[in-house]
Amino acid sequence: MEDTEEDYMSDSFVNVHQDVRPGMPMLRRVKETFKKEEKQKEANQKNRQKSIKEQEQEQRDSALKIALGNENKGFAMLQKMGYKSGQPLGKSGEGIIEPIPLNMNKGRSGLGHEEVKKRKVEENLENYKRKLHMQKQVEKQATNLFKMRMKTKQEELQVKRDLEKSQKACQQLDMQKGFELPREAWFWLRPSGEKDDVEKQEEEEEEEEDDLSASDKLQTLTAYLRDKYLYCIWCGTAYEDQDDLSSNCPGDTFEDHE
Repeated sequence: MEDTEEDYMSDSFVNVHQDVRPGMPMLRRVKETFKKEEKQKEANQKNRQKSIKEQEQEQRDSALKIALGNENKGFAMLQKMGYKSGQPLGKSGEGIIEPIPLNMNKGRSGLGHEEVKKRKVEENLENYKRKLHMQKQVEKQATNLFKMRMKTKQEELQVKRDLEKSQKACQQLDMQKGFELPREAWFWLRPSGEKDDVEKQEEEEEEEEDDLSASDKLQTLTAYLRDKYLYCIWCGTAYEDQDDLSSNCPGDTFEDHE
């Protein structure tokens, strides 16, 4: 190898021709690529032929930026009537100053389409609100009906419990008076022991023949206990006389004692 030839592997060649700072080669390449892309975009934008709509829009914008002059017949007529540029329209000077803006319909829909679309949206919203209100009303009615059924069921259970209590009290008081049989068959509780088929059939027949409801039975039996023994099942007290019963007992129903 001659002395005049450069050694491309030597430190002197590498240090002179290469930038060894961290990240510099990569950063330089990124910047160069970005500049090339920007130049290419500018060239494409210049060479691109504008569409008819874009050309019309540019012409329209440039024309709207120019104020009306004396060559405009309408503006000349206004000046003859005393109008000055920048002055509000109208005799009293309360009109508009700027011209009515030009709103172009960019879509393919006809005039009034946006109003129809807006009205449909409002109608759909109103229908949704109406449907939601009706749904809430139905849910409210269902809830109230359920509460009424539960209340009725609870009242029926309460009547049944009070009737059994009255039957027990009537049986006990009648037996203390020496009665061997009740005044009515249902005034006393039926024996809770085992019943044969004949007794069950007789009991079912008696229930079918009995037209009184549990509420009617309770009312009749409590009236019998109050008249016969001056006894109130809700107070759980046998009073001395009628005056004592009337003055100390709240009433002859369950609601009176609540």
